[in-house]
Amino acid sequence: MTELAPAPFPQPVSLGPDAFAGRIAFFAAATEVAAAAKARLVARYGDSPLDGARAVVSLGGDGCMLETQHRLLGRNLPVYGMNCGSVGFLMNDYREEVLLERLAESQAATLHPLRMRATSADGTVREAPAINEVSLLRETRQAAKIRILVDGKERLPELICDGVLVATPAGSTAYNLSAHGPIVPLGANLLPLTPISAFRPRRWRGALLPGDAAVVFEILEGPKRPVAAVADYTEVRDVRRVEVREDRSLSLTLLFDPDHGLSERIIAEQFTV
Repeated sequence: MTELAPAPFPQPVSLGPDAFAGRIAFFAAATEVAAAAKARLVARYGDSPLDGARAVVSLGGDGCMLETQHRLLGRNLPVYGMNCGSVGFLMNDYREEVLLERLAESQAATLHPLRMRATSADGTVREAPAINEVSLLRETRQAAKIRILVDGKERLPELICDGVLVATPAGSTAYNLSAHGPIVPLGANLLPLTPISAFRPRRWRGALLPGDAAVVFEILEGPKRPVAAVADYTEVRDVRRVEVREDRSLSLTLLFDPDHGLSERIIAEQFTV
């Protein structure tokens, strides 16, 4: 049995407020509210270039946080989000005061994105990272037919559906939750595999897979029932085979106020009615 990696529970940042002075880079969503907030914060704290930054502050909603993380892939700069949008599950409360102290007292959660490898009907192979999820979606009026393999073993010979997705723990509260998939605590080291409007098998509600699982989707009757694969922002049309697994070569660090850690938010969301 493969030994799973230790769960990435949030850890204190362990830096004093002075460590962030003049070393914060600000990103803002393309909204008037976020732009105005950035202008006020930059006037107060300055705006560091990324090469000299110790932290990035993302201003917007969860969509802005996702965009910020994609822009920073490979840099592993910690990102502290402040909610200036409509959905802020990954964001801290917006306050302009004592930002340096909040950064110093924050907790860091380390995440790893998924890696999608999609093979199109013409044989073209395209890879892309996914911080939230990799989803397969039917392209026409006809339902998709998809075979699912996990770690080389066929687990579902034929899923007839609108689509199917694999989510990260952080992404389990996004599209996965809308598709009635399970919310996964950050330290669980699990990946939700969730069908989207499954027709057959009608009672299959998905699965929870180990974090190191390799998932393969094979498209059945592709010419008749075309399927697109989407890794966050990257869409590949008319795919025939899609491989998904966690990419542990890339790390993402999110910063949260001590009373609003990501693990706590994920647990609390499961008791929201």
